[in-house]
Amino acid sequence: MGRADRHKKILSWKAAILYTVVIYVIGSFAALGILSHSSQDLPSIEQLQNIAPELVTRIYSAEGEVLHELFTQHRIYITMDKIPSTMVAAVIAIEDARFNRHWGLSLRDFSRAVILNILYPRQLQGASTLTQQLARILYDTIGFEKTYSRKIKELLTALQIERMYSKSEIAEMYINHSWMGNGVYGIQAAAKRYFNKTSENLTVDECALLAGIIQNTRRYSPINNPVSAYQRRNLVLYRMMELGYLSREEYALYRNAPIQVQQPDPAPTIAPYFVEQVRRWLQQEGDKLGVDIYRDGLSVYTTLDTRIQAIADSAFQRHLTVQQKILNQRLLANPKTIETIISKDSTISIEQVQAMIRGEIPMEPSLRYSLAVEGALIALEPSTGHILAMIGGRDFNLSQFNRATQAKRQPGSVFKPIVYATAIDNGFPVTTQLLNQPIVVYLDDGKVWRPHNFDFSTGGPTTFREGIRRSLNLVAARVVQELISPKSVVETAQRMHLTTYIPAVDAIALGTAAVIPQEITAAYGIFANHGVWVEPIAVTHIKDRYGNTIASYSPRQEYVFSEEVAYLVTDLLVTNIKSGTGGSASWKYGFRHTAGGKTGTTNDASDAWFVGYTPYMVAGVYVGVDNPAVSLGPNETGAKAALPIWARFMRDAHKAKDWKDCPFERPANVIDAKICKETKLLPAEYCPIETEIFIRGTEPTERCKIHAEIDENREIDRVNF
Repeated sequence: MGRADRHKKILSWKAAILYTVVIYVIGSFAALGILSHSSQDLPSIEQLQNIAPELVTRIYSAEGEVLHELFTQHRIYITMDKIPSTMVAAVIAIEDARFNRHWGLSLRDFSRAVILNILYPRQLQGASTLTQQLARILYDTIGFEKTYSRKIKELLTALQIERMYSKSEIAEMYINHSWMGNGVYGIQAAAKRYFNKTSENLTVDECALLAGIIQNTRRYSPINNPVSAYQRRNLVLYRMMELGYLSREEYALYRNAPIQVQQPDPAPTIAPYFVEQVRRWLQQEGDKLGVDIYRDGLSVYTTLDTRIQAIADSAFQRHLTVQQKILNQRLLANPKTIETIISKDSTISIEQVQAMIRGEIPMEPSLRYSLAVEGALIALEPSTGHILAMIGGRDFNLSQFNRATQAKRQPGSVFKPIVYATAIDNGFPVTTQLLNQPIVVYLDDGKVWRPHNFDFSTGGPTTFREGIRRSLNLVAARVVQELISPKSVVETAQRMHLTTYIPAVDAIALGTAAVIPQEITAAYGIFANHGVWVEPIAVTHIKDRYGNTIASYSPRQEYVFSEEVAYLVTDLLVTNIKSGTGGSASWKYGFRHTAGGKTGTTNDASDAWFVGYTPYMVAGVYVGVDNPAVSLGPNETGAKAALPIWARFMRDAHKAKDWKDCPFERPANVIDAKICKETKLLPAEYCPIETEIFIRGTEPTERCKIHAEIDENREIDRVNF
């Protein structure tokens, strides 16, 4: 070889080396560029160190029963010691046989995938290890798109995960985070969903089936595609045998086992209106606490008593069925009433509405507003404000409007105790007498208001006790006109935390201003709770996913009346149930505990009420059609349409809770005094006598003169004789 040839050869080697270096440098910069770009959205070290899966938030009853679950991913996280070893083996066998031998990347599988991707660029291969799969499951920034950029992100994140966590921890996270189809994530929720059991009780073939689902939940669903699920499960079992997790005999045994899906029965919906109330409250409270109620796995402990709620549901549904039949009969007998209900531009005929009422065709949702009898029931513990039961309507699926907390309806005579409480609070004794006679009030707009008693009766001087017992409108109206004022009643209502607009007019005495059922029920609770208002609450405390209490709640309390005033009003309301408009609670429906309460009926009987209480519980019942222009019927008073629900509910709830009859505690400053039955003054010798209660210092000091004159006349007659 000549010198020239040797020189050329040396130059060619130099050029080759130079080209190689240049290509290497360019390639390195390109690789660095790709890595730099791909690493921009990678999870931080802090994120990798604090992996917090999305967990189900559970709402519990007072007894610890699950009422409802809130989630975006239905997952029940369990630790490795509760995951069956066969589940771990099945997942490794089908998803990543080399899992325990690699460091996040399987070089053999990765190399094979690279070669195939070069040969077939239109059909990108995966070769993701179990750790790489976990990386893209955990972090949305990695995603599932089949691109080189995604693979690099996935690989880099997997390497970091392998550095920070043990193989056992990685397997635990993967098995808990994996999407298992049919609305569930992770082994525990999947075990319940497909086999109605906990993960600890899964058999080998069931573990294999769940492991097989992960790759394609739709294709291998045992519910929707049982044949494909069967084949996939057996493939998992075969791989387990290949890797030594199963013997040939075990494989033969399990591969022939039939797939027996046993889905759990749908959980009964308990107190849906209450649960929705809590959910809405949690959304606001979650912002204050800095938690996500749908992802953070909270435990929310409520005040609801499921036994009391069940009793409320039974009493409510039973009687509203009766009221619906009464309304249906009246509507069918009066087509003109139906005509007033149908809007002028409606294409629905009277005949069609009649068919809906008879149940021959489905009810138009828009007509439920005027054709369906609805209502509400709310039960509270007077001393704590705990909501024990809540019903906001007949069917939550048909109407989510919560009438217990959102409806504003006229209370009628249920408002009268607030009127009498105002008078008693202003120093008037219960023996105060007012004429049970008609009154005429000229209004500012020139109209005339002429109230009358429900039965149009009249009478002579009438005490507060008799006015309450017989629910006399004329006496209540005179209390406002002659003893106190509409403004003072409004002020009392506001102190009792009635938040609706209540105009200061004479008609306030008859309950013409709308109230909210929960608020008026809590107002009655003041009388049961010695004059102290307690804010109704639904949640007592919240715990995080680790069991730490992150918030506790206690109700606001405010002094409204003295305990003496509260007791006097209670005693009047006890009389109403013993022998007044609420009397049927005892003699007809068998609720014989000492209780105070009041009926309420509005004009045209569009609203029927009963609110009452014992020392244990205060409950309010409202019944009416959502359209206030539609009457329940001319005779459907509070005593007939609402009291039966209240009485049955209170009777059965007190029995279920073993609440014994307990008289209301009398304050020491409330005394008995013998008075003349007619004049309500101190009795003379020949007075008919009765015993009445007074706040000490308000009892009569003047002696009856009418019967005193009779005494004197008798004495004169005796002397003359």
